[in-house]
Amino acid sequence: MKLLFTGASGFLGNNTLLILQEKYDIKTIGLTSKDNFNINLAVEIPHLTEQFDIVLHAAGKAHSVPKTDAESQIFYDVNLQGTKNLCAALEKSEIPKAFIFISTVAVYGLDYGEDITENHPLNGTTPYALSKIQTEHFLIDWCNTHNVKLSIIRPSLIAGPNPPGNLGAMIQGIKSRKYFSIRGGKVRKSVLMVHDIAILVPLLAEKGGIYNVCDSEQPTFRDLEKLISIQLGKSLPISIPYWITQLLAKVGDLIGDKSPINSSKLDKISHSLTFSNEKARRVLGWEPLNVLRNFKIQ
Repeated sequence: MKLLFTGASGFLGNNTLLILQEKYDIKTIGLTSKDNFNINLAVEIPHLTEQFDIVLHAAGKAHSVPKTDAESQIFYDVNLQGTKNLCAALEKSEIPKAFIFISTVAVYGLDYGEDITENHPLNGTTPYALSKIQTEHFLIDWCNTHNVKLSIIRPSLIAGPNPPGNLGAMIQGIKSRKYFSIRGGKVRKSVLMVHDIAILVPLLAEKGGIYNVCDSEQPTFRDLEKLISIQLGKSLPISIPYWITQLLAKVGDLIGDKSPINSSKLDKISHSLTFSNEKARRVLGWEPLNVLRNFKIQ
């Protein structure tokens, strides 16, 4: 079967492409010379020269906080317009049988909560979340119109070698000894092994649907701190009292965006945020990899 993979040169692609190549004949769209179609989907409609059975659409913008309207617009250009350009290209070549879109749990707009299901309202308000919500809605309509089996997965924090985002920041913080544990590291977060994306592709292509995807075991920050510290050969980060972090956060509020901690950031890292994977396990017959047994930081 032929699979078109967008964003294959990114973190997700680097960790899943070889696995997927064992099952599929793959062509990629991306920004590197290694991609079969080397174009910027945000501004171009690719010319596809063959038919694909499955599209895995992972290209997107994340892991940054916009400071200007122009920076905010980039999320819509890449995530929404890029998807529209991809679909326009598919209409000109051949419509696939299945389309798999990598969305995010950010669409729910939650800073804390436990076992959040797919039925939760999409209340995200950041440019990242809104661009993903609008892309989901566009794809639902497009796939219905063209009789394409659509899968939307909403991954939690994704773990894998050299991860970006918050996990990458935790690793760098522990490596430089500038990371401190808060509330004894008891807060839980949903995490997904990046390799699970490759495992999910054939299941999604067959079934379709919208799913949260994460490990069944919701690790605590302390679990992750221990795992990372052992792999780095570093001592376990010191846990500081919550009242001290509150004072630091108030100082950070005065400093502004350059502060490593403020009240908003403290609120996010001092409360658990977990998601339910029950639907994905039940409908797809998928059993996720255990993050604490499989996460290698490099």
